[in-house]
Amino acid sequence: MAIADHDKAISSTEALTLFAGLKSAAALVLAVSGGPDSSALLVLAARWRKRLKRGPKLLAVTVDHGLRAEAKQEARAVARLARRLGVSHRTVYWRGAKPATGLPAAARVARYALLAKAARQAGAQHVVTAHTLDDQAETVLFRLARGSGIAGLAAMAPVTPLGDVFLVRPFLHVTKARLVATLAAENIAFAEDPSNVDPRFTRARLRALMPALAREGLEARRFALLARRVRRSEIAIEAVVDIAAARLSRATDRTRRAIVLDAEGFAVLPAEIALRLLGRAVTRVGDEGPVELGKLEQLFEALVAAASAARHKAARFRRTLAGAMVTHSDGLLTVEAAPPRRNRAKPAHIRGKDPFTKGR
Repeated sequence: MAIADHDKAISSTEALTLFAGLKSAAALVLAVSGGPDSSALLVLAARWRKRLKRGPKLLAVTVDHGLRAEAKQEARAVARLARRLGVSHRTVYWRGAKPATGLPAAARVARYALLAKAARQAGAQHVVTAHTLDDQAETVLFRLARGSGIAGLAAMAPVTPLGDVFLVRPFLHVTKARLVATLAAENIAFAEDPSNVDPRFTRARLRALMPALAREGLEARRFALLARRVRRSEIAIEAVVDIAAARLSRATDRTRRAIVLDAEGFAVLPAEIALRLLGRAVTRVGDEGPVELGKLEQLFEALVAAASAARHKAARFRRTLAGAMVTHSDGLLTVEAAPPRRNRAKPAHIRGKDPFTKGR
């Protein structure tokens, strides 16, 4: 069922559709900051559960990042609203020193880690957030500005792994205006985070551009539509990479953390497929975290050039990236752990993952 294409409040019937995929969950953690979107999430989820009669147990979790004095008051307001709706509530805290640069990204990582921890403690496998169609549009614009590839332009997925739990975004097709209208219909107040309009932050500056872009036809729905279509392509491409990984693998030595591919077969793959296959292998055996697309592209271009030269004379290619060493020799492409360096440890967020034979 499509959500109505205007700015009226969301009905209880629509809420049944929005949360339909979660009705069999034992428990859900709702990420509620006290802003309009997450407050509407809390209201709609409580209304939905009441209609189900035996729906999942709900726990609203507010993250206090320790960055604004108002955060404590906002958390108390969320607790009062949750109590009024019959939903349990917890406030969790991001403690310790805060970075001088990259604060929004660091806060986001910390927030998701705290929400995932709260979910595990509550016996929940899902963390539900209130990301909207407007947020999706801003994400696409942000990633366009950063020169992201296809995976980046697919923006936010409705469901994303978050360690051993899942991050669920049921409102990606819903405008922020509809959530605000839902709160207005219930006469529920909400907080506004001043960082959302702080020009020091890139996303806030891009958000300020949206009205002008909409006047030129680039409204939020257009950006969100692009994200959906790109995600469809992304899923198809990853499926082809899965097939290529299975077909070209010659050996996988888990003791050495090495992956060996048929170099001749690799050379005739479409560039995007080969690039992703190489990136998976580097991520699988490397120990320095996710591979930056730009650096991966540089490595791939150098590898292609070396492979072309090798057709005319004996040549050996060897380079390192993200803790992995890539070697092209004797008809094989080998990706293995690079020689160790001091004080280099594999980040916790990638331990245990094996992206080589499964799409990212």
